[in-house]
Amino acid sequence: MNFQYWILREGLRNRQKDIEKIKSIINSAEINAIVTKDIKSNENTATLIFREIYESIRQLGDAKLWLLGYEPLNHEVSMEILKEFNIKEKVKLNSLDRLKKIRHDINYRGFRASIEQAKEILEFWDKCGIEILKILKRELGW
Repeated sequence: MNFQYWILREGLRNRQKDIEKIKSIINSAEINAIVTKDIKSNENTATLIFREIYESIRQLGDAKLWLLGYEPLNHEVSMEILKEFNIKEKVKLNSLDRLKKIRHDINYRGFRASIEQAKEILEFWDKCGIEILKILKRELGW
């Protein structure tokens, strides 16, 4: 990832590592995902599920950037750093841009997520998010 590019675009700011903050972000992402996964998916809950799992995924990107000594200033950069992880299902990281667009449409255009989209982001969490979570915890010696 080109950090200088993101700094110039005001997507990143240099910051000192704050291990407690990083642990808190990771913990929040994990708990949020666990609680959200317990919600029964239907037409009324799909948007909530999508939003909350997306937020957990984004927080993993935030945690990685903080570990590297940067404060993320937007979602785009947080999602970009996730593409750098070498995980078993790395090809699935290519769907991050599409998931980001769906989340944008939900939050700013009144779009409602479908049950299929909620299922897709839950599968993404199970196949990618959990592995990234474990990697981040390992990097922290946690």
